[in-house]
Amino acid sequence: MLCTRLTNANIVTMDPDRPAARELGIWRGRIAGLDEAVTSLPAREVVDLQGATVLPGFIDSHVHLAWTGLKENAPSVAPCERVQDVLAAVARATSRTGAPGDWVDVMGYDQRALGRHLTAAELETACNGRKVFLMHDSGHGCVVNSAVLDLLPAGVPHQDGFLAEGAMAAARRLRLPYAQTDIADAVERAARTCLAEGVTAVAEAGIGGGLLGHSPVELGAYQLLRDEGRLPLRVQLMAAGDTLRPREAHREDGLSRALDLGMRTGFGDDWLSLGALKIYTDGGMMARTAALTAPYAGTDHTGQLQDDPEVLTRLIVDGHLAGWQLAVHAIGDRAADLALGALEQAQLLRPRPDARHRIEHAGLIRPDQLPRLARLGLSAVVQPAFLHSFGDDYARVMGEGREAWMYRGRGFLDHGVTLVGSSDRPVTDGAPLRAIQFMVERSSRTGRTIGPDEAVTVHEALRAYTVAGAYACRWEDTAGTLTAGKRADLVVLGDDPRRVDPSRIAGIEVVETFVNGHEATEAGKP
Repeated sequence: MLCTRLTNANIVTMDPDRPAARELGIWRGRIAGLDEAVTSLPAREVVDLQGATVLPGFIDSHVHLAWTGLKENAPSVAPCERVQDVLAAVARATSRTGAPGDWVDVMGYDQRALGRHLTAAELETACNGRKVFLMHDSGHGCVVNSAVLDLLPAGVPHQDGFLAEGAMAAARRLRLPYAQTDIADAVERAARTCLAEGVTAVAEAGIGGGLLGHSPVELGAYQLLRDEGRLPLRVQLMAAGDTLRPREAHREDGLSRALDLGMRTGFGDDWLSLGALKIYTDGGMMARTAALTAPYAGTDHTGQLQDDPEVLTRLIVDGHLAGWQLAVHAIGDRAADLALGALEQAQLLRPRPDARHRIEHAGLIRPDQLPRLARLGLSAVVQPAFLHSFGDDYARVMGEGREAWMYRGRGFLDHGVTLVGSSDRPVTDGAPLRAIQFMVERSSRTGRTIGPDEAVTVHEALRAYTVAGAYACRWEDTAGTLTAGKRADLVVLGDDPRRVDPSRIAGIEVVETFVNGHEATEAGKP
């Protein structure tokens, strides 16, 4: 007997061998079959979907759940339109939170509308004796007050209180990490938002260290959720690159650096697993720290790499030799050059044809870099909503000659590079349908068309959030298509994205999300 049979549905399987169906059977969290294979079988529950569209659950291949959930509960200064309003919001937050000497996190900071960064002295006037960590929306910087600057080790660079990249990480290390219970609660909040948007599985892009790790024992928070039955979707965790430590091991093991016990990509199960090693090579466009080969328009500034190129190259090579799948953050084209060179070197030293290394963001990729990505078998894990939300600003600072190279779609596909969709939530809107609409229209929030030749079809965009996401996370045997034997993770939509005008895709209703065969948006447990 089936657990559930979905009937009278427009089922888009994303499986080229059987692209469509009307009925789908579920048994013990798996897809039992389609149409004639399940029509005559008894079921405990029969759900008439009245023509609604069913797709594989969306896979968001690059998220920050803990940051998302913490941001939801933290005070915010958004929108940042006037310096005095930002300072007033900080003053309200610090007057209500903690005691003098405590740390206070404030979110929502973005200097662009202000025309400059706040200074430490300005921030000090609004801190009520607290230590303030004002987080930049990009995740690549923060502003701190004078009380925090006084605690930083000598030599940590800052711009009058604005700390970028590694300097921000140095400020994070001054304080006690978040408690595992707080991280777990934040992850659960964010995960429920994902479910409401049709997302059934995510890749958490860096825990335990790096720019956005919230605790050196962060993995324990996810285990806590799992133990308590509160992990509502499937999570693959990326370990931050700086969590690797030098290890003595046999040369042939390739473990010059490793996690404790030699853990690497693939450890875990269907619900919680260890995925790629996340390595940052540069910053971001919003914070103007993405590493470019030519300056940002109207400046002599080319962004920055996270470390000396030789240090970053060594980390990438060591990760490859140790057997990791690598997720290399490279937004600017100069960072992409470094990543590609390091990965080419790594594959020469120890060929791993199915390593499935990924370039996270691939925000500015020159035409000459596309064949190199293809030769290395890399996936490009892009965030289409960045250009919807920030495209006008990004196009301005890249300039006309580079505008069309940003967050490509067609260019990757035409060169045989796997195009993977993701959100990088909470940097901007995380809804997959919004991102899918942009991939087709290439239109910013104000209606500006950005790189129109990079547009893809609706089917190709859907594939980026299903089939390609499963491939990038090594889940292709269990997810990505609605095929017998795969996980019963699916999303029910109020309309078919392929059949509506592209301008309507983002507004399609997410009727229900199923994880492991259960209606996840309503249920307390999967």
